[in-house]
Amino acid sequence: QVQLVESGGGLVEPGGSLRLSCAASGNIYRINNMGWYRRAPGKERELVATSEGTPKYTDSVKGRFTISRDNAKNTVYLQMNSLEPEDTAVYYCHAEIRVRTWYGPVSDYWGQGTQVTVSS
Repeated sequence: QVQLVESGGGLVEPGGSLRLSCAASGNIYRINNMGWYRRAPGKERELVATSEGTPKYTDSVKGRFTISRDNAKNTVYLQMNSLEPEDTAVYYCHAEIRVRTWYGPVSDYWGQGTQVTVSS
């Protein structure tokens, strides 16, 4: 059993900052990749940032968001600066995890989502 627990969402004014955290726990052998997605009202879910190799970002957040990982804590962070109303969405943590042993299965896991609202 693997769980991803997110924290750090909330209400912030335009231009403000938030830091999201996502901690993975359970019978983890190796985390291959961790990243963040978001779903805005009326829109499809989109990839925001991924930490595999060189971090990658969707164009709309480049220069404003930074993804980082603490491998010792199985945790990924998303530092969000200069937030805009268009960043309002539910943010989901994603991880690709191999469980139990080196030959265990690799599966995708998702957090429960955390609401980020940017509004004055």
